Amino acid sequence: MAVSGSSQMTAEVAVLIPCYNEEKTIVAVVAAFREALPEASIYVYDNNSGDATREKAQQAGAIVRQETAQGKGWVVRRMFADIEADYYVLVDGDDTYDASIAPRMVEAVRNESLAMLVGRRIHESADAYRPGHVLGNKLFTGSVAALFGRRFTDILSGYRVFSRPFVKSFPVFSGGFEIETELTVHALTLGLPISEIATTYKERPAGSASKLNTYRDGIRILWMIFKLFKNEKPLVFFGMLGVLCLALAVVLAYPLVITFLDTGLVPRFPTAILATGIAIYALIMFACGLILDTVTKGRREMKLLSYLNAGRFAQSI
Repeated sequence: MAVSGSSQMTAEVAVLIPCYNEEKTIVAVVAAFREALPEASIYVYDNNSGDATREKAQQAGAIVRQETAQGKGWVVRRMFADIEADYYVLVDGDDTYDASIAPRMVEAVRNESLAMLVGRRIHESADAYRPGHVLGNKLFTGSVAALFGRRFTDILSGYRVFSRPFVKSFPVFSGGFEIETELTVHALTLGLPISEIATTYKERPAGSASKLNTYRDGIRILWMIFKLFKNEKPLVFFGMLGVLCLALAVVLAYPLVITFLDTGLVPRFPTAILATGIAIYALIMFACGLILDTVTKGRREMKLLSYLNAGRFAQSI
């Protein structure tokens, strides 16, 4: 896709489609994005499909590659490492997203100098978005908002547009569907320019089944949020643990202190030793939080510098 800028340069757009057993839909997805972004390079990464996804994607005219490590996160990691472009459109291969809005999304990222734009899903059919998934999305979005800031209303959307600096400076650690959570939290913790845009979310075509397991993947996403909270906000995380431990130590020690003040004796030595140990553990938690907070700030500065340097490199070529 040609995107004209003030310098009259042409921006290259890459459409990234991770796929696993999407033979029913991949042709329609490739065709829709070919029509919406006629000059974009369309990449389909097959993730060990057991059907004809790979063959049909090739027939549709996509550039087809393979990632053997199973999981969407692994595929996105490979895509971000392999593909060179100015703007990246990431979309699922299940034909549930509206390709016609892709040019507007790319233009928004370019004109507003955004790092990431998320397609907020608006569903008209009850079958398009299962009630369990709606509830889970609200739970996870609310959790991320409470821990990292409320700047998104749909953190699990698989339809996103990225700038080159974001893609080339993003350290992917996720292996599965929790990749969207990691992308979101990475942008929030660095304070990058981000936004949302409403987009239609369609029902899956007949014969096509979702690969998302409500409970298994929900637990993995929740675990990812927990890990990111611990890693990105260690002072708050370990401080909370320290406060809980200190409160427990006070509860255990209070009757002992009252007895000691009244009689001058220390009863129940095991309880006294336990309370002392828990209090010491609380102090260790506070110390860990302070040390790790310093380390995290250093890591965050390095990530931000990597993002800024990737942007400078993109402008120089």
